[in-house]
Amino acid sequence: MLEETPWVLDAKDETERKRRVGLLFDMNKMANESDRSMRKLRQMQVSNGGWPWFEGMPDDRYITQHIICGFGKLDHLGITAVRKEARNWDMVKDGVRYMDARIAEDYEWILKWDAAHKDDDHLGYLQIHYLYARSYFMDIPMTERTKKAFDYYQGQVKKYWTNKSRYMQGMLAIEAFRNKETAISTDIMKSLKETAIVNEELGMYWKDMAAGGWYWYQAPIESQALMVEAFHEVSNDQKSVDDIRVWLLKNKQTNDWKTTKATAEACYALLIQGTDWLATESDVTIVVGNQTIDPKAAGVQQEAGTGYFKMAWTGKDIAASMGKITVKKAGPGVSWGAMYWQYFEDMDKVTPANTSLKVVKKLFVTRYTASGPVIEPVTEQTVLKPGDKIKVRIELRTDRDLEYVHMKDMRASGFEPINVFSQYKWQDGLGYYESTRDASTNFFFPYLKKGSYVFEYPLFVAHEGNFSNGITTVQCMYAPEFAAHSEGMRVKVGK
Repeated sequence: MLEETPWVLDAKDETERKRRVGLLFDMNKMANESDRSMRKLRQMQVSNGGWPWFEGMPDDRYITQHIICGFGKLDHLGITAVRKEARNWDMVKDGVRYMDARIAEDYEWILKWDAAHKDDDHLGYLQIHYLYARSYFMDIPMTERTKKAFDYYQGQVKKYWTNKSRYMQGMLAIEAFRNKETAISTDIMKSLKETAIVNEELGMYWKDMAAGGWYWYQAPIESQALMVEAFHEVSNDQKSVDDIRVWLLKNKQTNDWKTTKATAEACYALLIQGTDWLATESDVTIVVGNQTIDPKAAGVQQEAGTGYFKMAWTGKDIAASMGKITVKKAGPGVSWGAMYWQYFEDMDKVTPANTSLKVVKKLFVTRYTASGPVIEPVTEQTVLKPGDKIKVRIELRTDRDLEYVHMKDMRASGFEPINVFSQYKWQDGLGYYESTRDASTNFFFPYLKKGSYVFEYPLFVAHEGNFSNGITTVQCMYAPEFAAHSEGMRVKVGK
């Protein structure tokens, strides 16, 4: 149940959630978690050195480059001495060789099929990401084949960096600086500073980056976090670093770092360098309606270090005047908080979402007639029986291309799945991984092209009763605002 409803059960008690932070300081637990993660990475790495997005899938170029970047950042922070651990270093070297092979193939494709336009712009997102990832491990030697491709794309950087996105320019500035191309890195950083927006409240940010998108290279949190790295390492501009950190924290205030990937990148950016804001005393005055909030007077304990506290009101204590809230801060740094209203709703009363993604879920029961088996739609008036075979049909529509999409179909507790083995599947030009869990069936799509798709899988009716059938949710993992869900319904099972 905890896995099926993490936003309710895992985070319903903010105090308990904060208390768990203490586990991060348990050195034995951290060492065990680190070893377990490294073992899992070694097990998932395929023979050619690449990693898949999800176990059982083919190797994925971007995911491999992302993992290599992660190792580079851990090494840069001194958290993991990658080069001193033989097994981890072998894993990194295999991953880098995989990246080198892919970039060499890109270059050879140009020579074979587009040699006449060799000097045109062939510097794509994956090639830029490769140069950035590779810059962490330039001590790993390149083959002659790779060196030719590397030098070609390095030359492309000098010609075409001006027409790349801010996120890509940040990567190029860092990799150029590490490869002693200081003239290029200086020009890029100058351009980035000139195009930035500086706001007293929101800090320093870039308008086109903040807009985001649904591809990995349009992720706003990751883009902003990379700018911290660029201004710290390339420009050594402490003022800009602090201003960019303000935007990251202000974004966390209102939007949350919605994914593990975004959170990891933001934490890395905050750990690199910056003023110790936790060392400053909290000096915030909060007025809710006509009531000034004083946690000490109310007997509410504040968290050491951060000054965090929480106050809650039940339904009978809430008044209309409490909708007016005033917050004032006198000291330096950033403070933030939230006021929210939490309530629960039955699954079968949920209505479908109207977004760019659309999901329709239908149930059909198989009936056997004289002319053979036929399927009939299941409604809330349909009475099923134990042993009936159910077909779940999910219609998914998207009006744009999406990457790394997760679709989760919950099922009634009276149903049991027939497909119990998780596996990679290919259907109508779409590759995806299907995973069956205790209360849901999950679908993982590395790439979901614009269009309509239909997915079907069978269930058996196992128990009598009146059940909520649950809903189907779909979400782009690295752009969580692109999400949708189907409507809920109830199913009845008689004798």
